[in-house]
Amino acid sequence: MNNGNTVTSYEFLAALEETGNVGDESGWLPAHLIATLNKRLVGSVPLYIKTHSYGEYIFDWAWADAYHRSGLDYYPKLVSAVPFTPTTGPRLLAADLDVKNALANAVLSFTKDNQLSSFHCLYPEEEDLLVWKKSGCLLRKSIQFHWTNQNYENFTQYLSSMKSVKRKKIKQERKRVIDSDVKFRTISGDQACEDDWEFFYDCYQHTYNIRGSNPYLNFDFFLELKNKIGKNTLLIIASQSGQRVAAALNILSNDTILGRYWGAKKYIPGLHFETCYYQTIEYAIEHGYKKFEGGAQGEHKLSRGLEGVETNSAHWLAHPQFSDAVGNFLDREGAAIGEYHENLTTRTPFKTL
Repeated sequence: MNNGNTVTSYEFLAALEETGNVGDESGWLPAHLIATLNKRLVGSVPLYIKTHSYGEYIFDWAWADAYHRSGLDYYPKLVSAVPFTPTTGPRLLAADLDVKNALANAVLSFTKDNQLSSFHCLYPEEEDLLVWKKSGCLLRKSIQFHWTNQNYENFTQYLSSMKSVKRKKIKQERKRVIDSDVKFRTISGDQACEDDWEFFYDCYQHTYNIRGSNPYLNFDFFLELKNKIGKNTLLIIASQSGQRVAAALNILSNDTILGRYWGAKKYIPGLHFETCYYQTIEYAIEHGYKKFEGGAQGEHKLSRGLEGVETNSAHWLAHPQFSDAVGNFLDREGAAIGEYHENLTTRTPFKTL
């Protein structure tokens, strides 16, 4: 029931649970909803009861603080999302629109019956968003940066579509990496050996550690990805003078590459952009992927060929006065997001006709 989307597949979500990254102690308590007809599964919704707002990338900390200052409990709340994964995709996993409507109504009934403060659906695709709106949810917009394949034949043709100053900057960044004697190996996750995965995780963990925090995900999760959906993962490993120095892990989902995890053991100018963006874009062009989602936030992605796109979320709050206040806030925020998106559009790195 996942419409071919890798991160809402049973295998991906099960890997999170089986390795303890979601569960009682994580603040992500699975409460998935399923719909059956004549004992046949016809729909489902990935759901989690949350006791915090970490790992969501749609920020509602101010709402939680307002509840707290009013003497009310914001947590626990109910969330439909892929934990730690800010990518747009199906959340109402059903082929039939009537089933989707029934699932949405059942989710809100569950929220009310269990006296949860609120429900939040993060990064739903457009059809699901309309269902949530019909069910009475408030809609919220945010911005991410995505790359779109305009049927490029190769990276050179892609660069030729950009303004000269942006094209020159990318060429300089790539040359700087090459001059540092850095080479790359791109390998499907199911073909990568355990040592490759261990090195990737060492890099991933190191990036969190230098920021004084702990990674959301443990090594067992990534090994489960290799075992369960390895062919839908892509490792990019960078080496300098024969010594591995950085790695990135992408998720392959339908016609889209999801840029998810990265880390480096050594700082080399331009290494992040090359490993996470340019190498992935080259792979997308070569293998015919239509889109590359570069993850949450980061205007620096704009000059690397990723463009600002609006993403969405849906929200229902049980408290009427808070619901009205949040609705007013979202109207104002939505107008600001629209202006910001329009501004990003004028700053496109691509040539205009």
